[in-house]
Amino acid sequence: MSKHSISTSLPGSLPRLVLAKGREKSLLRRHPWVFSGAVSRIEGKAGSGETVDIVDHQGNWIARGALSPASQIRARVWTFDAEEHIDVDFFIRKLRQAQCWRDWLAEKDGLDSYRLVAGESDGLPGITIDRFGSFLVLQLLSAGAEHQREALITALQTCYPESSLYERSDVAVRKKEGLPLTQGLIRGEMPPALLPIKEHEMQLLVDIRQGHKTGYYLDQRDSRLATRRYVENKRVLNCFSYTGGFAVSALIGGCKEVVSVDTSQEALDVARQNVGLNKLDVSKAQFVRDDVFKLLRKYRDQGEKFDVIVMDPPKFVENKNQLAGACRGYKDINMLAIQLLNPGGVLLTFSCSGLMTSDLFQKIVADAAIDAGRDIQFIEQFRQAADHPVIATYPEGLYLKGFACRIM
Repeated sequence: MSKHSISTSLPGSLPRLVLAKGREKSLLRRHPWVFSGAVSRIEGKAGSGETVDIVDHQGNWIARGALSPASQIRARVWTFDAEEHIDVDFFIRKLRQAQCWRDWLAEKDGLDSYRLVAGESDGLPGITIDRFGSFLVLQLLSAGAEHQREALITALQTCYPESSLYERSDVAVRKKEGLPLTQGLIRGEMPPALLPIKEHEMQLLVDIRQGHKTGYYLDQRDSRLATRRYVENKRVLNCFSYTGGFAVSALIGGCKEVVSVDTSQEALDVARQNVGLNKLDVSKAQFVRDDVFKLLRKYRDQGEKFDVIVMDPPKFVENKNQLAGACRGYKDINMLAIQLLNPGGVLLTFSCSGLMTSDLFQKIVADAAIDAGRDIQFIEQFRQAADHPVIATYPEGLYLKGFACRIM
């Protein structure tokens, strides 16, 4: 046992989560979640986030996971290996496995920023870690992740002794786990107000401390690059633009004009800086602070037309009860966009709602075209970048989907 191995899961020492009869099937297929309805009882004392052995109704060992008594997801699996303990060495192994894949991607694409840990798909449920240059930004989203905070931080210090650690666990999903929202410096230097990163020949400014998510939407990297194929000498509308990644890419792709729309003036100010940082012609870029839904209707009524529209809205759906309303929202906003496109124009439309499947989203866009009185062709499909992998046993990890559509 190494110097890091302070075990929290010695054989026979753990409380047990006993599944109801017949509720072990998904775990046997190595899905990493146990829902509350699948639990028969807890044997032994286990607090929030503590490690438990998960057994079937006959007591047969299946997995080892973290208990989340306040959540509908009652346990998240750390390991399906009975010999594996959940300790600092466990997190070191997982981090090194994750880094191996990202090293290849970073070298191939010339990246200095990427998602280092993508939760369940990297075997670390409830943990998101994004790397921005020499800064590692953590989100601990589950009771288990919070309980293992010190072990994880020790592992990060071991694997990345030169990096600064900053926490952005200030997301609402923590409330479902009975956890407070928190953010701040863990170790090293405080991130600057705006940190430049590299992405596909672009420099982009990232606000780690106050920006969306961990500071930037790394998952849209490939879609931003793909935009360049469609924009040469075109008039582009960039909806929900945030800090202008799509706009910068469109300018690099030779667009005639790009109009970026967002409700945040702070984001638009950074978008303008990003255009200048890349030595692009700012006279070709407009930055409009407005509600996208209202502005699209205004543009429609004024007879405005565009050749390319990027539609990258925030998540419209947080739970199944909101799905019907989200479908209406996606349909409405895509209908408005389709109405604004010239014949032969291209709509690049996205959904980051995990409960929205690709098939359902495609149907919504198709229905939006019918309501707009236009025919469309689906010509390309998008998903989250490769540093956001989806493990086969956890299809829910695929949350970002998008289409390039040609409007007839």
